[in-house]
Amino acid sequence: MKIYKTENYDKMSEKVASLLAAQIISKPDSVLGLATGSTPEGTYDCLVDWYDRGLLDFSEVKTVNLDEYKGLAPEDHNSYRYFMDQHLFDRVNIDKNNTYVPDGLADDPQKLCDDYEKLIDGLGGMDVQLLGMGHNGHIGFNEPGGEFPMACHCVSLAPRTVEANKKYFASEDVMPKQAYSMGIGTIMKAKKIFLVVSGEEKAETLGKVLHGPVTPEIPASILKFHPDVTLIADAAALSKS
Repeated sequence: MKIYKTENYDKMSEKVASLLAAQIISKPDSVLGLATGSTPEGTYDCLVDWYDRGLLDFSEVKTVNLDEYKGLAPEDHNSYRYFMDQHLFDRVNIDKNNTYVPDGLADDPQKLCDDYEKLIDGLGGMDVQLLGMGHNGHIGFNEPGGEFPMACHCVSLAPRTVEANKKYFASEDVMPKQAYSMGIGTIMKAKKIFLVVSGEEKAETLGKVLHGPVTPEIPASILKFHPDVTLIADAAALSKS
């Protein structure tokens, strides 16, 4: 695992954006696995800025997102499709038909998951998968448990994940308690993985990821078995490593 330690969140975001930009420039038709949440917002802002300055071209890029809340329509302001549109897709020249996010309103959850796996396989897998990490070590919505989920699946969100994400909703009562997520096996098939972690509140868990055993109780720990992982973290997140 390669590790880049940055001074702060802004420097971390710039570093991640530079790595993604290099991927796009070297392979214009890259398949990018993308993440949502507060961690990658700065990265997407950097990419948009470089696009506005004529330094990046997204016209051939394809994207697949890690996850989506079950029960939310794409136009819902709390959906991950809406997040991606607002933070990246509507701000660059990507073909929206080449951007894929699980359908939160799918009638048949198992069919959605099976079809999403087939979609990813049909694209040839992810050239790069961008990952954040939850306070409990989850990646995507793969929560701590007794095993590593292999394929796309519907998951019940852990209480700590609900606690961390409820701030985005009007109340905890209206926040979905289930989501669709790529499985650990799906993520691990990506050619490269960029793990991005920020903040002292995640330092203890990141220390366990880096120095503890590989266990489904800390899902991100599995990344130590991937042949090409780059960790980009600010000094606060690495303060206990």
